[in-house]
Amino acid sequence: MNMNFRILKNIIKQGFQGVWRNRGMGLASISSITAVLIILGIVLIMVLSINNVVIDTKSRFDEVQIFLEDEITDEQLARIENEAKNTQGVLSVVFQSKEQALETMKKQWEEDAYLLEGLETNPLPNSLIVQLKDIEYADLVVDKVSGFQGIEEIKYNKDIIDKLILFSNYIRAGGLVIVAILILVSIFIISNTIKITVTARRREIDIMKYVGATNGYIRGPFIIEGLVFGLIGAIISILIVYYGYGYFFNRVNDRLYVLFTVYLVSPKVLMKDIAIIFTSIGLGIGTIGSLVSLKRFLNA
Repeated sequence: MNMNFRILKNIIKQGFQGVWRNRGMGLASISSITAVLIILGIVLIMVLSINNVVIDTKSRFDEVQIFLEDEITDEQLARIENEAKNTQGVLSVVFQSKEQALETMKKQWEEDAYLLEGLETNPLPNSLIVQLKDIEYADLVVDKVSGFQGIEEIKYNKDIIDKLILFSNYIRAGGLVIVAILILVSIFIISNTIKITVTARRREIDIMKYVGATNGYIRGPFIIEGLVFGLIGAIISILIVYYGYGYFFNRVNDRLYVLFTVYLVSPKVLMKDIAIIFTSIGLGIGTIGSLVSLKRFLNA
């Protein structure tokens, strides 16, 4: 037990000594990892913000409005209402008179509502408001009721949601490709950085192998070196992304809500996930880079 502890202690000590000896070259590795993780953070924030907009938009537009003709009969209205109620995904069907619709519009217009006071006749139609579990059920409702007489127009916003989801998917796919490329570049830089160290210590490694040192013992200090580079890069990138996005959030969020009635994702909500993801990727890149650089030498 004591022997194993001394070996582990020696491996860690050699690893940190390697970090100090190669601090100049290690700066390139740390910079590479930091750059990759910052870009990853930007991609994550974009994807999560767009997803937030999609979810918020879906929650506000998960309904179908069936505008009715003025001449519609009670029988026609009942048929449309019953057909809509019996459609999958429908939560409720509520009749809204043109007077109720006008009052709702006045509330939405707020201080500009006085513009509606001078209307001689109410131009809005009676309607049925079909509340859905999800906007995805909208097509079912439209297909069911579109053939009935007494309907003037059917309005729903599924096309907007579909475009937002498609845009979100493009952003996610493009971001993953960019990040994957940068991760490979970082692994390449770290492996070359550590490879220089391994080459300089090739004679020492050969002697260690000759006297019976295991590959694990030889590999250990270099893995520690890669882990330290990865961890430092992760910490730097977490701080830059958190405070950078926090500044952007404070400057833009309120204005964005005024213009589009949507909120960005709070930095505090993102912080835990970003810290876990960045630390995992940083340590992973450092470890893989070390293993790649040592493979040829230990197999020789």
